[in-house]
Amino acid sequence: MPLKTPEEYLESIKKPVNLYMFGEKVKEFWNHPIIRPSINTVMKIYELAQMDEYKDIMTTTSHFTGKNINRFTHIHQSVDDLIKKVQMQRLLGQHTACCFQRCVGFDGANALYSVTYEMDKKYDTNYHERFTKYWVEVQNQDLMVDGAMTDTKGDRSKRPSQQPDPDAYLHIVDENDQGIIVRGAKVHQTGFLNSHRVMVMPTLALRPGEEEYAVSFGIDANTKGITLVYGRQSCDTRKLEDGKLDIGNYKYGGQEIFVIFEDVFVPKENIFMKGEVEFSGELVNRFGGFHRQSYGGCKVGVGDVLIGAAALISEYNGTDKASHIRDKLVEMVHLNETLYSCGIACSSLGFQREAGNYEMDMLLANVCKQNVTRFPYEIGRLAEDIAGGIICTLPSEADFKSEEIGSLLEKYLTTCEGLCAEDRYRVLRFIENLSMGVSSVSYKTESMHGAGSPQAQRIMISRQADFEEKKKLVKKILDLE
Repeated sequence: MPLKTPEEYLESIKKPVNLYMFGEKVKEFWNHPIIRPSINTVMKIYELAQMDEYKDIMTTTSHFTGKNINRFTHIHQSVDDLIKKVQMQRLLGQHTACCFQRCVGFDGANALYSVTYEMDKKYDTNYHERFTKYWVEVQNQDLMVDGAMTDTKGDRSKRPSQQPDPDAYLHIVDENDQGIIVRGAKVHQTGFLNSHRVMVMPTLALRPGEEEYAVSFGIDANTKGITLVYGRQSCDTRKLEDGKLDIGNYKYGGQEIFVIFEDVFVPKENIFMKGEVEFSGELVNRFGGFHRQSYGGCKVGVGDVLIGAAALISEYNGTDKASHIRDKLVEMVHLNETLYSCGIACSSLGFQREAGNYEMDMLLANVCKQNVTRFPYEIGRLAEDIAGGIICTLPSEADFKSEEIGSLLEKYLTTCEGLCAEDRYRVLRFIENLSMGVSSVSYKTESMHGAGSPQAQRIMISRQADFEEKKKLVKKILDLE
C-alpha cells in the first residue's frame, strides 16, 4: 500500500470509540471542534510526506520490505537516520507550532526492536519475530501508532506489587493459550485517540515478584474494553466559541488522553514481553533515550515559530529597532539552537545495537532533555516580555468585533501606521496560546515532564557520566598513583 494521503488518514480513523469529554460521551470525535485541530496536525504529517521537497526527510526505505515508508514507521538503520529524525521533528514543529503526536510510538518501536531481540537471545522466545511482523503491517498500511508507557502509579512511595490497588500499574490479570487479559490505565497519552494502534510498555524497571507488570504488547486503539477520557487543557473551550481569533493557533493542536484498560484481551501474537522483569528497565531506558533525543527536534521547531511570533509582534509594536529587543531575540535563538545542537549531537554519536538498528548516545540524549526542561520556559518568558502585558488583558474577539465598542478597541489597539489592528491581535493571541494556552501544554509542560521529569534525566546523566574515568584523567596528568 502506498503512503496514505491526509484524506485517507482522516477516513481511516473514523471508527467508534468509547470516548468521554466534560462528562459526556463523544460520538464522531473527528468532527468535534476541540479535537479537530489535533487531527489537522496529524494530517500535516501525511501531507508533507507526499511533497517532493520533503520526501528525503519525511520518508525512507524500509529495511524489512524495501518499500518507501513514512519515517515515523522506520527502524533506524544508520546515524543519518537518527539525524534525519531530529530534522523531521523540527520541520513538523515549524509547520504546526504544537505537538504532532507521533514521536512516542516511533521511539517505543525502536526501543522494542532491540530489546525483543536480546530477550529472544537469552530466553529463546519469539518476541522479536512477533514485533517485526506487527511492525511490517504498520509500515505497509502507513499507520499511526501511539506509545503507552506512563501508569497512574498510585502511592509513589510503594512498588507496583505493594499498591493497595494492583491496577495502579497496568498488569496481566489472566491468560490462556490465545493470549492475555490486562487491566489498568495509561495517562498522558499523546494522540491516542488519533492513532490506529498502540504499543504498551512498562513504566519503570521491575523486580522479581512483579512479573505481571512486565508486559508489552500491541493492540488496536479502539479495542473492546478501552475507555478514553479527553484531557482538559487551558483555554480549550475557546474552540467552542464563534470565531477563531481567541484560539490563537486555530488550525493545529495537541491532544492528551487518559486511557483505561478494563479487562482487555491481547492476542498472543501481539505480545512482546510477558514477565521478563530484568528487561523492563532496559526497555524504559532505551525508550527514554530515543524520546529525549526527539525533544531536540520537536521543541526546537515550535521554538522557531515562537521566536518568529516574538519578532513579528515587536515589529507590530514598533519596538523592533530597540537594542534590548534585538538582544532578547538573539538570546531566544541561542537557546533554541543549543537544544537543536544537543539533538544533532546525540544522533551523530549514535551506535549500532546487536539487533542491527541504531541508537543515539544516551548521555547526550539526557543532556538534551535536561536542557529542554529549562530553555523553552526562558524562550517563552522572553516572548511574553517582548509582546507586553496586553497578551494577558486583551479583550475577546466578540468585543473586538462588536458593533458598539469594536471600533474603539481597534482604534486603541492600532500601533504603527499601515498595520492592521486585527493582525496584531492575531499574533498576540498566538503568543498567548504558545506560552500560556493550549499549545503551552505541548511546549512548556511537556518539555518539563515528557520523556520523564527532570530528575529522571539527572539520574541517567549520573549513571552515564563515568566519574571514575574522569578521576583517572586527573591522576594521569598529576602522576598520581
